[in-house]
Amino acid sequence: MTQGKHPPQLNPWRLGNAFRLMRDAERFYPAMLEAINNARHSILLEMYLVESGREADRFIDALLGAAERGVQVFIIIDDLGSGLLSERDRRRLNRPGVQTLIYNPLRLSRMFANVYRDHRKQLTVDGELSFTGGMGISDVFSAEVRGKLAWRETVIEIRGPVVADWHRVFADNWNYWSDTPLPLPEPSPASQEADQPGRVVATRGGERLEIKRSLIRAVRSANERIWISTAYFMPSRKLRRELRQADQRGVDVRLLLPGQKTDHPSVRYAGRRYFRRLLRAGVRIYEYRPRFIHAKQVICDDWVSIGSANYDRWSFRWTLEANQEVDSPLIAHQARELFLKDLEEAHEITYEAWQSRPRIERLRESFWGWVDRLLEAFHHRHRLWRLNPFRHKRRR
Repeated sequence: MTQGKHPPQLNPWRLGNAFRLMRDAERFYPAMLEAINNARHSILLEMYLVESGREADRFIDALLGAAERGVQVFIIIDDLGSGLLSERDRRRLNRPGVQTLIYNPLRLSRMFANVYRDHRKQLTVDGELSFTGGMGISDVFSAEVRGKLAWRETVIEIRGPVVADWHRVFADNWNYWSDTPLPLPEPSPASQEADQPGRVVATRGGERLEIKRSLIRAVRSANERIWISTAYFMPSRKLRRELRQADQRGVDVRLLLPGQKTDHPSVRYAGRRYFRRLLRAGVRIYEYRPRFIHAKQVICDDWVSIGSANYDRWSFRWTLEANQEVDSPLIAHQARELFLKDLEEAHEITYEAWQSRPRIERLRESFWGWVDRLLEAFHHRHRLWRLNPFRHKRRR
């Protein structure tokens, strides 16, 4: 793991970091709000899902309070993901001291270019502290609002040299879409006593598939375990093959996926059509029962990846994603504990049970699998990757 020069979005492994995992919003929301309330110089917030409600009010109030103290606040939100953000809240986010940028505004005239979205989720404060995971700013994550149906989520708190890479990921996106460059110098965060190696990986919707390549490398090199939790499971052929081969060489391969409680049942059914070959190869598959599991986490021995990316075609082709990778026995142990805790509330699907599932289930899987293949063919035939807004000079 060496440091050195690198192009934007391709970052090296860096030493001297400290990481902390947080399970569910009752832990990570207070930590994020505390960081905003204690900010001294700058706040960078990049978020896909932003919806008006109790949690949005708390975050907007905190951001406005920081701006009133003289903190520079910069926000990137996705136009599609913020569809349920009220006009009142949008106006509040454009008050003096707060600069808000809308990623890839939806336009009927742009047709299929609208599929490219900013799915990243990060908060970086004072160039010293970052958060990432699958979180959004929405009441769906809040147990205070949704009770036992609050979405299950994992967030990682980040300190150390890799925070500068999170700053760079944000700045690259901001500088492309904004009329004025981000007026902040790149930070130089101090090394932490924990000294845990970390790397930030980011994608630009099909232009650079480093998250996918990194996952494949980790799966291929795993000796003991490959445990994956993801909200939407639409794996590539290569990943499916690597998972089967890993199981055949004695690696403990487990998938933790949403059950019936999901916000996109069609994606769940389309992805389930891959279960048969995986189960027959020995891969263990679990569906989480109590609520929607939205956490995006991969554990390959001591390598852990947590961030915005789902391991599906959408994430690899059409959305901006960013993950924090960690190579640490301590963090891997903590991640395994979270995974095992989730398994206690999950149902394992056996190959025998899968073969005898109801006919209606098979029909749903076939139909949504057919829709997925149709979209796949359409993507290739019309070369939708050429519509990626990062490929062309932005029109003002």
